[in-house]
Amino acid sequence: MYSDDEYYEDGYGGQGHTGDPMRDLEFERIQYTVPEQVKKFLQYFREMITEGNVYEVNNMYENSFPKLTEQYFKTTPWPEAEDISAYVEDDPIFLNLYRELYYRHIYARVSGGPSIEQRFESYYNYCKLFNYILSAEEPVDLELPNQWLWEIIDEFIYQFQAFAQFRCKLQKKTDEEIEILKANPKVWNVHSVLNVLHSLVDKSNINKQLDVYTSGGNPDQVAGDFGRHSLYKMLGYFSLVGLLRLHSLLGDYYQAIKVLENIELNKKSLYSRVPGCQITTYYYVGFAYMMMRRYADAIRTFSNILLYIQRTKNLFQTKSYQNDQINKQTDQMYTLLAICLVLHPQRIDESLHTTLRDKQYAEKMNKMQRGELPEFEASFTFSCPKFLSPMPPSYDDTLTNSEIHHKEPLRLQLKVFMEEVQQQLMLPTIRSYLKLYTTMPLDKMAGFMDMPTEEFRNHLLAFKHKMKNVVWTKGTSGLEGEHQSGSEVDFYIDKNMIHIADTKVARRYGDFFIRQIHKFDELNRGLKKIQL
Repeated sequence: MYSDDEYYEDGYGGQGHTGDPMRDLEFERIQYTVPEQVKKFLQYFREMITEGNVYEVNNMYENSFPKLTEQYFKTTPWPEAEDISAYVEDDPIFLNLYRELYYRHIYARVSGGPSIEQRFESYYNYCKLFNYILSAEEPVDLELPNQWLWEIIDEFIYQFQAFAQFRCKLQKKTDEEIEILKANPKVWNVHSVLNVLHSLVDKSNINKQLDVYTSGGNPDQVAGDFGRHSLYKMLGYFSLVGLLRLHSLLGDYYQAIKVLENIELNKKSLYSRVPGCQITTYYYVGFAYMMMRRYADAIRTFSNILLYIQRTKNLFQTKSYQNDQINKQTDQMYTLLAICLVLHPQRIDESLHTTLRDKQYAEKMNKMQRGELPEFEASFTFSCPKFLSPMPPSYDDTLTNSEIHHKEPLRLQLKVFMEEVQQQLMLPTIRSYLKLYTTMPLDKMAGFMDMPTEEFRNHLLAFKHKMKNVVWTKGTSGLEGEHQSGSEVDFYIDKNMIHIADTKVARRYGDFFIRQIHKFDELNRGLKKIQL
């Protein structure tokens, strides 16, 4: 095993000057770019990948690489692949993987972000990597940790999303950059990204494997030569989550959940052991449910993953751009949970309820419950994904129109959401009145609400409609479900009289406390016997 101490020593290696000014200048550039410790790390990193030592590769990827980044390349790029190729025997596969880390670091940490050339080069590097994996006639001899495989797919989609937003912002672009964008319409094209993800899903037979796995069978029977290989199986699985994210970014929520129809979201799966993958999955599934007006399912989805994050929060304390993203996504999911609970009140886990009572979220919920539309807009804008348009802007258009094109996807989704909110603004007030009475003349309650009787009747019908959602009950597909009422009160109107009844049976707290007292008593007697 390669210890950290071996490549955290001070000083640089090298052979000294040659006497040739040009060669000396190049030599000094390389020596400055590639410290001796980094050389040793990269050489050992390549050896471990070549040997297929996944445990050691994972340790170097998750621990050593971030430490070296912090020490040498905190806000500057790592050395270019050409500068380190001589130290890693010009290994094309390792250099391909190294470039993936190199460009990812530029996106995450380097001041000013990637240039347009670096965005293109990163795209071509991904194409080369995926072509190597997908075009092989038999499984490639490559084993990588699940964490790295997930982050390859996650970063691939992130860079596509970043490019889609970058090309719409024409105000600060030079004429040369606009000409480059015009001349390369296929770079980071949505069809190319979808093609890669679907190809990985098909190559791995992951949907067949998940179907057999869910029914209790052996996935290897249907996996095929590629699907039995860990690299292909995990890339296939992570590509399904990538498709969920991509369809959500494009606003196709039905298709987003449909791609996961073979993944049991309501059960722990052996396939999803990467925390970042699980959190991303539940964030986008919960958001898709919310936009489909399936609030009970959205609340269940957010609650499940937020409880998981509470139990494993120590995993996300270290400073890395992946953990920074997870922590931001956690805040977004609490905000989305607050929105869903305002629109569709129901009981949730006490620990989550305690968190939502904190000032940060309680104030938001109070404003939304009072019907303040600006708070709904602000909360949605903060917590929603960064929507994008699959189509490039018109580069010949005015700068004003290009900015409109950039913001249009968010405007459209916000408009859909706010229309739904406005239809439900009166429901909390109606609910509060219904909980006070068992019978009430329709015109009298309309008077309380200060509105005409017929208009109030319409609001009552809207209450009935909005409180009835499709709720998942069984089955693998997240799209399946039954219509259920989420309201704790129900009513019917007979001859202008509203008849109201509670639909939720109150908890029998007495029985619960009695059972706990008996358990405590038995435990106490057992301890006394041990002492005797």
